[in-house]
Amino acid sequence: MSKHKLAIVGVGKIAIDQHIPSIEETGLFRLAALVSQRGVEHDGLPSFRTQADMLSAMPDVTAVAICTPPDVRHGLVREALRAGRHVLMEKPPTASLMELEDLRAEAERAGRTLFATWHSQFNAAVDAARERLAGARIRSVRVDWKEDVRKWHPGQEWIWQAGGFGVFDPGINAVSILTRVLPFPPFVASADLTFPANRDTPIAASVVFRRPPDVPGARFTADLDWRQTGGEIWTITIEVDGGPTLTLSRGGTCLAVDGTTVVDEADREYRRIYRRFHALVEAGESDVDAAPLRVVADAFLVGRRLVTDAFDW
Repeated sequence: MSKHKLAIVGVGKIAIDQHIPSIEETGLFRLAALVSQRGVEHDGLPSFRTQADMLSAMPDVTAVAICTPPDVRHGLVREALRAGRHVLMEKPPTASLMELEDLRAEAERAGRTLFATWHSQFNAAVDAARERLAGARIRSVRVDWKEDVRKWHPGQEWIWQAGGFGVFDPGINAVSILTRVLPFPPFVASADLTFPANRDTPIAASVVFRRPPDVPGARFTADLDWRQTGGEIWTITIEVDGGPTLTLSRGGTCLAVDGTTVVDEADREYRRIYRRFHALVEAGESDVDAAPLRVVADAFLVGRRLVTDAFDW
C-alpha cells in the first residue's frame, strides 16, 4: 500500500478541524504542503500562496484536497488534474452543475482520480438507515436542519455572495443524506427562499419535495435555517408505511428506530472520506456524485424569493 504525499489547498476552519486531523489519524496520506492565500502554517510544513507555486515546487505531491469556497474550485481542480494530481473536493464540490460535469470529463482525460465528497454520507448511521429503507414504502419525510451561522461561519463573507450557497452550504449535507438513503430520487416541487435584504444568498429555506410519479407517498419537507440559537438541530425523520419511524440526528451520526437508538457513533466521517479517497486512487477510479448539487440547484430554479431583515455580523 503506497503512501501518497498530499497538499491541502485552502486552509480554513474545515481544513483545520477535520482534514488535517483525519489525514494524520488515518495515515494513508502524508500531509506534505499547504496552500493558503493568508499564509496559514501548520507543523512546519511548506506553505504556498498559490496552488501553481506548490505544484511547480513539489512535483512529488501526488494528491490535493481542495478546501476553498466552491466558487473558485473549478479552476483549481482543473489546474491540479492537468498537472497530473489526484483531487479530493470539499462539499459543495463546485458552484454549478456544468463545472462539475466539466471536471468529471477532465479527470477522465487526465487519467486521475476525482472525488467529490459529501461528508455526511460517510456516517455509519446513514448506511444503517439506507439498508433499512431499501424497498420500503415511505409515508413521510421531514428535515429540520438549523444552526447558527455566526458560530459555524464566523465572519465568512463568501457564503453571502452569489455562488456561496447561503443556508444551502450546510443544508446540502441534509440533502446528501436524503439522496443516499431514500430508495427513490427526491424531486423539488417548490421552495421559499428567504434572503436578508443586504445579502445575495438565502439565510433560510423551506423546500417541498415530490416523489417520482410511480412512487406513492405523502408529505416530504425540509426546513433549513441559519438563525438558530441554543444548539443545532440536524434531524431527518422518515416514517415508513406499515413500519417504523427512523430518526437520523446529530448530522447523521445517530439513528433511532421508533425512539430506540440503534446506532450512536462519534464523528468519523472525514476519516472514512480519506480511506475512500485512498481506495479510489489505488484503484484508478473516480467518485463524482452530482445528485445533492442537482437538488439544491432545482430549489434555486423553482424557489420563490422572500426578503427579511438585513444580516450583519
